[in-house]
Order: sequence, then C-alpha cells, then structure tokens
Amino acid sequence: MFSLLYGLWKYLFSKAEFHVLILGIDKAGKTTLLEKLKTLYSDFEGLPPDRIVPTVGLNIGRIEAHKSKLIFWDLGGQLGLRTIWEKYYEEAHAILYVVDAASESRLEDTKSAFEKVLRHQDLQGAPVLIFANKQDLEGAVSAKEIGTALNLKELEERESMAMAISAYDGSGIREGVTWLVDAMRTCKRTQELKQRADAAVTMNMHVIKDDTSVWRKERIKNRVW
Repeated sequence: MFSLLYGLWKYLFSKAEFHVLILGIDKAGKTTLLEKLKTLYSDFEGLPPDRIVPTVGLNIGRIEAHKSKLIFWDLGGQLGLRTIWEKYYEEAHAILYVVDAASESRLEDTKSAFEKVLRHQDLQGAPVLIFANKQDLEGAVSAKEIGTALNLKELEERESMAMAISAYDGSGIREGVTWLVDAMRTCKRTQELKQRADAAVTMNMHVIKDDTSVWRKERIKNRVW
C-alpha cells in the first residue's frame, strides 16, 4: 500500500516528466549525444567520446530542463536491433532522431529507418526533432538539407524541426532541448498520455480504498472485546 500511496504523491506533486526516444541508425552519434546531455544538464560528467561503445540494447539518461524531467531512451541503431524500437513507442512523448550529417552515403538507410518509425501507429502525433549531428566535421551538410532529404515539411500532423548540432562539442543541443520541451508540453499526444496516466492513478486509488476497507474489517473482526 505504501508504494501505491507514494506513487500517487509523486504523480500529483512532481515536475512534468517526459519520455524521449533517441533513435537513428548506427554510428549517428546517439550515445555521444546522451552523454553530452548528462554533462550539459547535470553535475554528472558524461562519458567522453573515446570511451563510448556501440549500443546493444538500451541506454537511459535523465536530466532536468525548463522545469521538466526528461528521460531519454537511447536505442541501438544496428539493423538487427531496430526491431526493439517499437517496444518503447507507446510510452514515448517525442522522437529525437539523430542523423550523421557528415555521411552522405548512409542517408538512404537513415531515411528508410526514419520513415518506418513515422508510420508506426503507436507514435502517432509524437513531436519529431531531427538533430543533424557531427557539424564539427568537415563536409557535414546543413540541418535544412537533412530536413529536406527526410521530407520533414510533409509531416503536417505533428510538430517537427531539424537543427544542426555537434554531440562532440555540444553546440546546438540546448536550443534543441528547449524546442523539444515546448513541443511536448503543447502537443495533443502529451494530453493523451496524461489521460492514460490519470486513469491508472484512479485505478490505484480504488485499489487503496479496497485494501483499506479490508484492513478495517480485519481489525474489527480480530478486536478483543
């Protein structure tokens, strides 16, 4: 019962909490981005790029920004691992799609994976932020070019933005997080996820009420007169 009461208290009085999927094909710089987010928004120093290994499964990062809590789910981008992405779609508030802007040869694979993500019903209405990463490298194309290649203007049913960043030196990341938080706060999907959470809280309150009723009956039954 304590855990239920604590969960209810946390739900009512904690800051707004958002779940963000960090997606993209392998070697786009997703985990480097996650570690840089930790460095920029907390006292915790993220791993340096030379110590980061390819993600096999899931990495989780938590930060606080703009009076909100953000939980990032960084998922492996290798072809054989992309099937696990959809297991996290239903609870996600937004998509942060990372693109290696310095690798034109992999843009077709990037586009194919991106389109598959957008087609999934469980991500309907989720805001999309595209990070055109690796702007610190010579030859990296602009965020506008990446947005055009991914047909970003055609996403009329959801908020979307392409921004140039470098996960290596951190440039552009804060501006992206600001946009992302604003988009999540105002989008319809967030309201739908909140309604689902409200329903779960209501159900838990009924469970607490029922458990309390049983506990009182047992106390009366076992009372020594």
